[in-house]
Amino acid sequence: MAVSPKTSKNKRLLIDKANASMLVFIGIATFLFVFAIFSSRSLLSQSSYQSKVIKEKQKAFNQLQKNIKNVDSLVASYGSFASEPQNVLGGNPSGSGPRDGDNPRIVLDALPSKYDFPGLISSIEKVLKDGGYKVESFGGTDDEINQQSAKVDKPAPVEMAFPITVNTSFEGAQLFLTTLERSIRPIYVSKLTLTAAQGKIVMSVSAKTFYQPEKVLKITTKVVK
Repeated sequence: MAVSPKTSKNKRLLIDKANASMLVFIGIATFLFVFAIFSSRSLLSQSSYQSKVIKEKQKAFNQLQKNIKNVDSLVASYGSFASEPQNVLGGNPSGSGPRDGDNPRIVLDALPSKYDFPGLISSIEKVLKDGGYKVESFGGTDDEINQQSAKVDKPAPVEMAFPITVNTSFEGAQLFLTTLERSIRPIYVSKLTLTAAQGKIVMSVSAKTFYQPEKVLKITTKVVK
């Protein structure tokens, strides 16, 4: 039986339409497959990132809880240290003598948290004046500008050098060294020179004391990657 040209044409149109539909279907399926792959990668990446964020937040929270407990312990320890009936020097916490004063003040006087070279010189001059010493020279350099601009991540004692030359007697020289030794501030004598002249002793002392910059509380942020 012969097939008419019209019927043959219709079959080709149906085949072409089916092929076109198949291509569209394959294209859509391919797009959805690729989209699913990229979406899955994105979700996995976000999930990993969120997991890191949650971990860091939990770590910060745990540290905060620990700090809160430490604050309570620190406050209790400070209160006990400050209220002792006898200070660390054996003096009266409420007295006004050279060995008196409460423990926190004594600690701050012994190792100040601020650089104060003029204050150091004034205190040493008072010792010399009270002892009746004749000062030949009083050296040292005020380094306040550099000390203020210095960045300190971990506070540590900083040296403050001061050379002194006095004219005194042998007994006065002994007393002066004893006075430095008993000073509330730690004073280290690195060099001592004694020269006798006309019944007097010229004593040259190269000494240094210290201060320790205060610890600054810094609240920082961390970028989670």
